[in-house]
Amino acid sequence: MSHGAGHGVEHGSGDASSKRIAIFITVIGLFLAVAETMAKGAQTNSIASNVQSSNLWSFYQAKTIRQTTLKTAAEQMEIDEALAKDPAVKERLTKRIAEWRADVARYQSEPKTNAQHENVGEGRKELQERALAAEVKRDVYTNQYHAFEIGSAAFQIAIVMASVYLLTHIVYLLWMASGLVGIGLLFSMIGMFSPGLIQTILHH
Repeated sequence: MSHGAGHGVEHGSGDASSKRIAIFITVIGLFLAVAETMAKGAQTNSIASNVQSSNLWSFYQAKTIRQTTLKTAAEQMEIDEALAKDPAVKERLTKRIAEWRADVARYQSEPKTNAQHENVGEGRKELQERALAAEVKRDVYTNQYHAFEIGSAAFQIAIVMASVYLLTHIVYLLWMASGLVGIGLLFSMIGMFSPGLIQTILHH
């Protein structure tokens, strides 16, 4: 009778342990879902920022070409102006040179405000600043993505380790699973609060 009772206590203890591990695996699964969602969001934002940066640089190059063309034309027209004998022609050339010079200056820097009272810089200077800012955002989102991906990988392996522990009861597997959960949480925190740190980690 006592032997049966002891066996029942042992069996009940085993069931309780299995339930705790099952709950542990479920919690890891939750962490994994969050990390993967964050990774997907960071990846999407990284791609969007990269596209924005590329578009701004293309606009910048187009402005540079137009600015160079007008500047060259204005310089050539200054020679024509100096050689012009007719005052009326000279006046028209002077006016056209002034207009082109103004356009050259506008292509270089054109801060302005749209109808929503937001600054929309379309000069080369403003476009360069906006493109560089988009690149910074892209790099931040890329670092976030890498951090969350590493965290997700750690959580996935931890789930495997904990699941195998349920079958083998090798305690080292449970310790490894716990350690991997810690690593996953660490990289997830880095992704959320200090994504720049991932660059340092990956380059060392």
